[in-house]
This record gives sequence, structure tokens and C-alpha cells, in this order.
Amino acid sequence: MKTNSSAITRVVDSNIPYLSSAVAIWRPRAVLRSWPGVAIALVIALSATFISSNYGGPQLLYALFFGLAFHFLASDPTCKPGIEFCSKVLLRTGVALLGARITFNQIASVGVTPLLIVVGGLVATLGFGYMLAKWLKRPITEGILSGGSVAICGASAALAISAVLPQTKENEKFTLLTVVGVTTLSTLAMIVYPLLVKLLGFDPTEAGVFIGGTIHDVAQVVGAGYLVSNHTGDVATFVKLTRVACLVPVVLGLSIMFKRSKDGKSEVDAPPLVPFFLIGFVWLVITNSLGLIPQEVNGWINNASRACLVIAIAALGVKTSFQSLASLGWRPVIMLVMETVWIAVFVAIAILLTR
Repeated sequence: MKTNSSAITRVVDSNIPYLSSAVAIWRPRAVLRSWPGVAIALVIALSATFISSNYGGPQLLYALFFGLAFHFLASDPTCKPGIEFCSKVLLRTGVALLGARITFNQIASVGVTPLLIVVGGLVATLGFGYMLAKWLKRPITEGILSGGSVAICGASAALAISAVLPQTKENEKFTLLTVVGVTTLSTLAMIVYPLLVKLLGFDPTEAGVFIGGTIHDVAQVVGAGYLVSNHTGDVATFVKLTRVACLVPVVLGLSIMFKRSKDGKSEVDAPPLVPFFLIGFVWLVITNSLGLIPQEVNGWINNASRACLVIAIAALGVKTSFQSLASLGWRPVIMLVMETVWIAVFVAIAILLTR
């Protein structure tokens, strides 16, 4: 009992600075300071949603590009508090609410073999990202962030992982580049992979495992799966949600790995040992698995999660300039492309070997 008590105490203590800042944000004076920036991010998010709904295309990518166009407001003292609120608090809230999309029954229905393929591909891609970062002489955090976004759930995973990495300007810029990269690659995969599974001779179930186990974003997985058949779409969705569920152990492990209080002479903005947004994610998965969330409420939660993530990515776009993204160079782009090819080859070979 003493060990459990001390572990819980460490978790709570590590979250105190974040809880204090979250409470402070909702004070009347803080709300008055934040609303201009929040309003800007909200208008950008609504514009992106309108374009995506009426003309097609990835909503998050539109929000990011529209936000980049308003970078001149990032340093404005009137807008900055609200932009920071959206890019941090709403980001973590959106990731936590993703838990309502998953149940343990969905994960179990996939079966043992596809589950092993998915977990194997995830671990292999994370390791490949780490090795690529070393080979290309980039920070290890970039390899972990890009590998995790490709291996788990694209832009959402990139945002979740970035929340527990050391909070530096370089990591923030790379997060945005990763969101752009995985969204673009995921859209291309949605078009190419339905043709690829036919060339490889996969049956509808195998096609679903391949599509769900390799494409980055949930929306593109659903689109690609149902382009093949209804059965393939169902399997692909379940496999993809299994990958999303892996976000919990990965983010928890990274949170512990990067836990710091000081780095030499300067303070580091270190994440808590077990972030509260991750606890919220797990709680929603358990609650949804027990059937305690009505279907209508579940839909509201999913919409709220999407809204929070779109507003957060709009705010992150405002905070970043095209010049800062370009300053990262070509190596991060190569990392994302190679990791995408890697997980596709890994899953395809695994399916062929387990027939």
C-alpha cells in the first residue's frame, strides 16, 4: 500500500503546476485576457471546417495553413494568451476526449494475429524513427515524434506525443511539420492503398488489416477501407482504433522517459509524470467499454474532441511561420516518408507470412 500511495503522490505532485495553471486560466481576469486569441483560433477553425465540409479535403490541414497566414498575430500581446490557451489546454482536452471512440470489445474483436501485427508494426516504426533520427543527425525527439505519429494515429498522435516532450521551440516547429506531413501522406495513402491491396491479392479481411494498420489518420482509414468493401471498412476501422488505443502506453512511457526538473543551468518545461489528459483518455475508454456513455453523448464527445483539436491546430499554426518550418530542412520530410514506407512494408510482409 505504501508503494501505491507514494506512486499516486508522485503523479499528483507532478501535475500540480499544470493544474494550477489550468485553474488560473479560468479566472475572470484571465478569461478577459484570453478571449481575443481564442476568438481568432475559433474563426480559423470554423473557416477550415466550412471549406472541408463543402469542398472536401483534410480539416486539420486547412486549419494549420489558415493559421500560418495569421502568424503576424502570434506576438501581439492582446492575442497571445488566448493562442497559448488553445495550443495547450484545448490540445490536451481534445486528445483526452479521443478515448470515447474506443472500447475493449472493439479491440478484442480484431483477433490475436492482427493485434500482434499492429503492435509489432508500431514498435518497429518507433524504433525505426529513433534510428533514422540518429542516422540523419536529427534530435531523437524528432524521430520519436514522427515515428509515433506514423505508427499510431497521425496528427492526433503527433499532438499527444508533443504534449509530453520537452517544450522547446524546435519541438513545436517539428510538431507542425509532422502534422502537415502525416496528413498529406495519409491522404495519398487513402487513394493508393485500395489499389495496392488488390495488386497484393489480399482478401477483404487482410485488406482491412493492411489499411487499418498502415494509414495514419482515422478519417483516411475509413475512406480507404470502404472504398474496397463494407467488410474491409469495418475491419480497417477496428484495427485503426486498436492503434489509437496504443497511444496510452506510448505517451505514458515517453512521459516517464522525458521527465526532467532541470537541464544543466536552465529550467526545462517538463511534462508531468502521468499527464492528466492521459488519465482522462483511459477513463473514457473504460467508461465507454462498460457502456456507461449513451450513444448520443458519445457523439457529442467525439465532436467536442474534433473541435478542440481543430482549434488547437489553428492556434499552433498562428504560432508558427513558413520560414521556421523551412528552417528544419529536408531531413524531417525524408524521415516521415521513410517511416510511412517502412510500416507499409512491415505490415504487408507480416500479413503474407501469417496466412
